[in-house]
Amino acid sequence: MKSQISTRKFAQLLSATPRGARLARLLAVQQLSAWGWPPACPLSESAALVVAELATNAVTHGRMGGRCFRLALTVDSPDTLRVEVADPRGDRRPMACTGTTPDPFAESGRGLLLVDALAIRWGTEPRPPSGKTVWACLPLL
Repeated sequence: MKSQISTRKFAQLLSATPRGARLARLLAVQQLSAWGWPPACPLSESAALVVAELATNAVTHGRMGGRCFRLALTVDSPDTLRVEVADPRGDRRPMACTGTTPDPFAESGRGLLLVDALAIRWGTEPRPPSGKTVWACLPLL
């Protein structure tokens, strides 16, 4: 879609609430649209799902009273979008996908499987002084 890709960055602090997680997804789609990827394109749809899962995990597992989470999007190569969600709970890192099938009756436990399926790669890194960043790289389609 884009013939020339220059470094593009977006970052936003959001409240660690379900509303903040929903807003993260909407802002990601809006930002990608401003960069030239419309809401109905594969990149925007994949990014919306990845942001929704990572933001929901930040709100559910990384929440700390009075602290926000941070959404960041970066296009810094001609073929990759990096999605980052940072939260203040570095002691609660996501568990790697083990390839086991989640309980079909469980209400949760599939989010990182979805991230793993959509991303080229994903992982976590410390965010000093006590937080973590969960990131995922998506192919620019």
